Amino acid sequence: MPEPPTLPENATEKDVEDLIWAQIATCYDPEIPINIVELGLVYECNITPLGFDERQVDIKMTLTAPGCGMGDVLADDVRDKVLMVPTVVQTSVEIVFDPPWNYDMMSEAAKLQTGLL
Repeated sequence: MPEPPTLPENATEKDVEDLIWAQIATCYDPEIPINIVELGLVYECNITPLGFDERQVDIKMTLTAPGCGMGDVLADDVRDKVLMVPTVVQTSVEIVFDPPWNYDMMSEAAKLQTGLL
C-alpha cells in the first residue's frame, strides 16, 4: 500500500492544491494506461475552505466514452484518493458529458504516449 500523501508544516493553499492534483493524477482510465489528468478528463477541481484547516473538494470530470461502464469505479477512485489528502474532509466527484471529451483535451505527453502526435 502506498504511503499516504503529506503536507509540509505551514502548507500554503497552493501546496494543498498541488497535492490534490497529484493525487488525482494517480488515477488511471482502466482502458488507457495514462492518468486522467493527462487525458484531460478532469474539467474542474474546486477547493473550498471549511474553517478549522478543513477543506471540501468538488470535482467535475468526464469519461473517454459516455457508455463507459467504469465511470463509477473511476469516480470512487478519485474520491478515495483526494480524501487521503490532509485537511480534505469532504469531496464530491460528478461525472459530466458536456463538453464531450475528445483527443484534443489530452496533454502533449499523453498524445505522444498514445502515438497521436
